[in-house]
Amino acid sequence: MNLDKIFLLILTSKIMVKSDTYRNSSRYRNKNGARWNTNWLFGNQNWFRSPVHASSTNNRQSRFLSLFTVVNIDKQTCVGATGELGACLTQNECLKRGGTPNGSCAEGFAFCCVFIVTCGATVRENGTYFVNKGYPNQYDGTGSCQISLMKSQVDVCQFRLDFDQFILVGPEMIHHMCNNDQFIVSGGNPVPAICGLNTGNHMYIDSAEALTNPVILSVVTSGPAFMRNWKIKVTQIKCSMPNRGEEGCLQYYTGVAGQIRSFNYDPATGLQLSNQDYSICIRTERNFCGIQFTQCPDTVNNRTQSFTLSGNSNNAVVAMVGSTGSANFCQADFLVIPMAMNIGRPPAAPMTTVDRICGGTFSAEVNIMPATVRSNVKPFRLWFHTDNTESPTDVMNRGFCLNYVQQPCANIVS
Repeated sequence: MNLDKIFLLILTSKIMVKSDTYRNSSRYRNKNGARWNTNWLFGNQNWFRSPVHASSTNNRQSRFLSLFTVVNIDKQTCVGATGELGACLTQNECLKRGGTPNGSCAEGFAFCCVFIVTCGATVRENGTYFVNKGYPNQYDGTGSCQISLMKSQVDVCQFRLDFDQFILVGPEMIHHMCNNDQFIVSGGNPVPAICGLNTGNHMYIDSAEALTNPVILSVVTSGPAFMRNWKIKVTQIKCSMPNRGEEGCLQYYTGVAGQIRSFNYDPATGLQLSNQDYSICIRTERNFCGIQFTQCPDTVNNRTQSFTLSGNSNNAVVAMVGSTGSANFCQADFLVIPMAMNIGRPPAAPMTTVDRICGGTFSAEVNIMPATVRSNVKPFRLWFHTDNTESPTDVMNRGFCLNYVQQPCANIVS
């Protein structure tokens, strides 16, 4: 039986009658002597409708009042009792599909079915959570924990991975390589291995064309004792959905304003990861033609370290810039922002193009002072690259955290 859509009929009012009145009244007897006339309930195809009273008199209505309510359960998105998103299903359907009833939905007549899996699982349900063994407890074991992501429908184009919780061993201190713990994605678009602290970050993974070709998520843990914890929400995105990421984008942001962080960025303990090479895309919202970026506030350090890509971050490091295809200061670790310019500075004559920014200060010019950087190139896309070497030139770089605000077309001067 298909339980994807179920109609529950609940009788919400009692039938109030006086038995003596009905026993003695011929109006409520049919030719077979039955006391109740139930044609209004089962005698036609419109039996879902509430009964229509034959008389408008208060006396008739006070004797007999029935009300049917239709509750539609159609895999609606719901929030479980412990905060996870789930699908509104009957208990039997939830258990049959491998979920866990977690609170009620549909006005209490169904359950919020949450799908939570761990090592060795094959995932087909949209909105599944991939967690460490023993979750919500932390995990101190070693080995490989992986799951397989299968498309639920042929028109699914992407998987979005939301790192609701992501705490692994960070990179080693010399070259910032993920030598102990790694999160690895295989079977989709190229994805760099990451580690460390990434709670609140996300990835977009392209799915294979065939339903039978999985994307594999692996968490590899090794090295010293460490209290790890991960909870990764997997959302399947259809090709026609408005939140589908642009092709080739590992990260995809929507909205007029937002915040972008490199993986393992943390102003206090984070270290920029080596061997990163991926694009970051921001959907161009309607009637917006430009975008501005500023460093995130750093409330931890005396000197802001929210943009430290190269140089020795134990000291003040100026912003360094360059251009793709020409000699520049940014050869190893850099962030690409096409045709980047500082706000409030007139363009040089002749105009020079800057697209690479590195160093320890965020600015489109060689400067020790942070600046607001703008770009009018659409679509809005950044590219982040790091090599496999840090020491001795690059020391204690955190990565970057940038706030962005899209600019209305009326504010753009061509």
